[in-house]
Amino acid sequence: MNELISIRNLLIRRNQRDVLGVDSLDIQRGETLAVVGPNGAGKSTLLLALAHLLKPASGEVKYGGRHIHEWNDLEYRRKIAFVFQDPLLMDLSVEDNVALGLKFRGVEKKESHLRAEKWMKAMGVDSLAKRRAGQLSGGEAQRVSLARAFVLDPELLLMDEPFSAVDPQTRGQLMNDLSELLAQEHRTTIFVTHNLKEAAQMGSRMAVVISGRVKQVGTPQQIKENPVDNSVRDFLREL
Repeated sequence: MNELISIRNLLIRRNQRDVLGVDSLDIQRGETLAVVGPNGAGKSTLLLALAHLLKPASGEVKYGGRHIHEWNDLEYRRKIAFVFQDPLLMDLSVEDNVALGLKFRGVEKKESHLRAEKWMKAMGVDSLAKRRAGQLSGGEAQRVSLARAFVLDPELLLMDEPFSAVDPQTRGQLMNDLSELLAQEHRTTIFVTHNLKEAAQMGSRMAVVISGRVKQVGTPQQIKENPVDNSVRDFLREL
């Protein structure tokens, strides 16, 4: 087995309330796992737990074979990159936004420029390198946000509904470009969405989260053909 992440009997609590339970979930190196479920089901909570931004009430999360609490916080966070629903760009040029994380890590200016150039090109925003963030469309801003994540060369990429704030036409093109890139890169990615078509296109496997529980994990086809219970069956009707 080539697991990057292993989760057992995980419980996350917020405000004295159980918000997420995961009995067992293994994520392989290089796979894209789409996490699907209704709004408020606990999908983003899973990402925050894996980013070590929420501490488990109980259970076990291992990353690279080590318990997550054994990692130094800075060392661990340097292995991951997080892409949010909203791009959250600084009032800087596109290139400076893409290279911002490298600057914080003390990467030499010339290398930083080359890496930013590579990922701006990969995300189709190289022609906008000198444009200010405030002049970008929603789709352009999200492409910059993705380039900013990839430039850090993360071992684990966490994406929380990255297409929800862009229009349908832009979303389709962005999804195509990103799914191609992930196929080439073989970068371990966890992609949260409530859109089943996005999940089926982006993910090699799906994890279905309903009412704060990871109910079922498998390929989209496996889950569609053999839903584990009525709650999963009802959710999958649109797939």
